[in-house]
Amino acid sequence: MNGFVADLFSLDGRLALVTGASSGIGRHMSRVLAQAGARVVVVARRAEALEAVVEEIATQGGEARALPWDVGDLDGLEGLAADARALFGDPTILINAAGVNPRRPADDISVAEWNASLALNLSAPFFLAQALVPGMRAAGHGNIINIASLQTNRAFANGIAYGAAKGGIGQLTRAMAEAWSGGESGIVANAVAPGFFPTELTAAVFEDTATAGHHAAMTCIGRNGRMADLDGALVFLASRASSYVTGQIVPVDGGYTAK
Repeated sequence: MNGFVADLFSLDGRLALVTGASSGIGRHMSRVLAQAGARVVVVARRAEALEAVVEEIATQGGEARALPWDVGDLDGLEGLAADARALFGDPTILINAAGVNPRRPADDISVAEWNASLALNLSAPFFLAQALVPGMRAAGHGNIINIASLQTNRAFANGIAYGAAKGGIGQLTRAMAEAWSGGESGIVANAVAPGFFPTELTAAVFEDTATAGHHAAMTCIGRNGRMADLDGALVFLASRASSYVTGQIVPVDGGYTAK
């Protein structure tokens, strides 16, 4: 590969923190960031699953450390940032991939389910980024990547709490850019908006062949997502290549939102 292009997308020497890293998109993104050269702090509640991710990354020749943590505990996020800093130094790449989807009709959503969805899907990305931004400013660069959704822009049945949070992620991403990208901070904030990918959160979709087929047919490409489809957008948004891209939501949905 041309040296200029390799340097543009390289994450060598960078430290990434990934929430929701024990499964699904967070787990996959952790591995990809490590393959691109970053050292990775993987965060989720399930310690054993995190250790499996660390082992996978080590097998690939990368370096990662596990921090078991409940990101939905908003009062503890300063502590999470401090513990991550103690492992490798200040994270300058943040992937906010932790999420929950109650999948209940609007008439049945409880206050507890609503609050839990907004806390994990919307509030945690803000307060964790807030805790890490000073370190990014000191380093002179930072890449915040939120995980948006098809529901950032449209409604799906039984998704009112999740959709409200993911709609908020779209505006949060723009507001992060307005707040933190100015001057010489070197910080950019963007979001990836996946289509339908096979994860724990979408298990109900993929267990129903008709539903999975419907969503595949809604794309321009004609299939649902494969994890590797996320890699290009992720590395771009985490690297120097995106240094003048901020406040954007990048759909990786096979053209679902284009139809």
